[in-house]
Amino acid sequence: MKSIEFLKIVHLRGPNMWTYRPVLEAWVDIGELEDCPSNTLPGFTERLVAWLPGLRQHRCSYGEEGGFVMRLEEGTWPAHIMEHVTLELQNQAGMPGGFGRARSMTQVGRYKVVVRAWHEDVTREALYAARDLVMAAIEDKPFDVAGTVKRLHVMADRKMLGPSTACIVDAAGDKSRRIPHIRLNDGNLVQLGYGAKSRRIWTAETDRTSAIAESIAGDKDLTKTLLATCGVPVPEGRIVDSPADAWEAAQEIGLPVVVKPDDGNHGRGVSLELMTEAEVEAAYPLADAEGSGVMVERYIRGEEHRLLVVGDRMVAACRGESIYVMGDGRSNIRALIDSQLNTDPRRGEAEEFPLETIVLDQEPGILLQLERQKVNADSVPAIGQKILIQRTGTYATDVTDVVHPDTARIVCLAAKIVGLDIAGIDLVAEDISQPLDGQGGAIVEVNAGPSLLMHLKPAVGQPRPVGAAIADHLFQNGDNGRIPVVGITGSHNTTAVAQIVAQLLQFNGLRTGLACSTGLYHDRRRVQEGNCAGWEPGLRLLVSRSLDAAVIENPASTMAGEGLAYDRCQVGVITDIDNAALMPEHNIDSAELLFKVFRTQIDVVLPGGMAVLNADDPTVAEMADLSDGEVIFFATDAALPLIVAHRQKGGRAVVVRDGTIVLAAASLEAPLLALSALPLLQDSPAHLSGILAALGAGWALGLTPEILRAGIETHRPDPAA
Repeated sequence: MKSIEFLKIVHLRGPNMWTYRPVLEAWVDIGELEDCPSNTLPGFTERLVAWLPGLRQHRCSYGEEGGFVMRLEEGTWPAHIMEHVTLELQNQAGMPGGFGRARSMTQVGRYKVVVRAWHEDVTREALYAARDLVMAAIEDKPFDVAGTVKRLHVMADRKMLGPSTACIVDAAGDKSRRIPHIRLNDGNLVQLGYGAKSRRIWTAETDRTSAIAESIAGDKDLTKTLLATCGVPVPEGRIVDSPADAWEAAQEIGLPVVVKPDDGNHGRGVSLELMTEAEVEAAYPLADAEGSGVMVERYIRGEEHRLLVVGDRMVAACRGESIYVMGDGRSNIRALIDSQLNTDPRRGEAEEFPLETIVLDQEPGILLQLERQKVNADSVPAIGQKILIQRTGTYATDVTDVVHPDTARIVCLAAKIVGLDIAGIDLVAEDISQPLDGQGGAIVEVNAGPSLLMHLKPAVGQPRPVGAAIADHLFQNGDNGRIPVVGITGSHNTTAVAQIVAQLLQFNGLRTGLACSTGLYHDRRRVQEGNCAGWEPGLRLLVSRSLDAAVIENPASTMAGEGLAYDRCQVGVITDIDNAALMPEHNIDSAELLFKVFRTQIDVVLPGGMAVLNADDPTVAEMADLSDGEVIFFATDAALPLIVAHRQKGGRAVVVRDGTIVLAAASLEAPLLALSALPLLQDSPAHLSGILAALGAGWALGLTPEILRAGIETHRPDPAA
């Protein structure tokens, strides 16, 4: 029986032997299909490409569009096909691009299928769906592609970051900033950066957004009072407690008026330009249902606008639009809404859509608007008759470039008065390019945590880089939110090296976290006993905002089975590689694969960082060319040809010459201390290589010779090591 069986699926949550990004590594057995490449299956390629036309754009090994289809026509195996189908299903579900590989294992018919994991659950579901789709194409059976894509899309929308949060994370992580991120919950709480230099966001709120400011913004009456006190134009109005009181307030203010919730959002429950007692009293319960109180205020003539303030700058602005349907003489208003409005690609139920689907039975405000026009949902407008559906809450046209400077200054002042570092300011003006004075314009709301989607996907005008503005607001003057991270791996001595490096950093005054085989340490305090060398303990250090540096021991098994806890590091250390210490449980059954696992630590060294490598180990020394940063070699023999050649090129090394540890840079040598002065070596001469590695890491981090000397002379290994 032909089938594709999953043997296991491994989630590599950080950089790994395959790529810098999280992936799922699926072990699959294709059994009898090993004898069935795609070119032997009649109609297979045609069926597959008809279901997923996007596969025509996959480049595969040819490096050009159509490359994957060429592979299908020449003949390729189901595991490779499943890789591409998984990626394409994710593409169709809103997760574009992504890394993929399919590699054979030792046993015939078994493969590792590796695909980019935007979210573990979503990608796992995509893998299973890809298996079923490939089998359906092989067996010439029907397959519900549209339903599968929709299911993945809904799942991704529920589990992945929302668009506002995602745009900030993407901007923070681009090549110009390289700010790492850690998702802290299943929602939109994200940490940008590591340790003491990290910042936190929750959609468009940051750790600079105070609870007091958010509470003020939620109280529209208090907000207006504060703004008016400081000379910011706002409409007159007051809180009311009944329909009758609402009409009384309307008479005091002067018609027309607006009735709205005191603490609502998204324009829900807002009724505009009310002229009669009946309209005001009918609007009261709509507003009351959407908030904890109801406000009546003067109606400001003009268009609604949303201006986004970040820090002390206005960075984007959108103008609202009123929504109409046009009668055709045949369809009722309910049908016209579905055919003319809900077909708008900007509308949908998922969070990625800037506009919501209009469901009349759930929109009493629209029903009231229709009633004011003397029609209802079942009315059939004449051909060409315009029916107003909604007058608020739909921001569609970007107007950032035409906002008058005085208006930009006023909205920044309004955000500062409320106390928000990021604010969505709603104002009404007839002409946003002119000052508010003279046209009776006014600010009607100040919103905390504003949606960014309208600025990312305006219907008219150019998108604005609001995520970048927020990232730059949080990390100024080139700060990338990184603390020194030292990653240490190798076959031997890694725990000792990690402990020494942590102590050196502590001697330099840095609150240093350590995750190693003897426990998890926050500065000098052990917070968890037992083996804490791995992904999860390392991540715990990076999340701690009390730490200035992190030292993380990474066993080969962690890199093969979990990935690294960090995206990049300042210093990567490899002590040695035992080519006989293979890991069959991870299908690492050759020296070549073992090399790929260990090189992960060097692949992630930052361009401004340093790889610290053992020149006495030829396999480790080979990795020098893989580092994006510089290289410091360490060796027990200063005359080693590799060391001599490295120094001739201007490189640095920590070596032993005539019984003394020496810091060597190009043609210069600085004796550090005699081996006879090291208590560590009295107990175990084998510690020498580890000491040299730790000194190399400390030197790479800019520690002075005095700190290095004092740290090594006073270090005592943890008894649990």
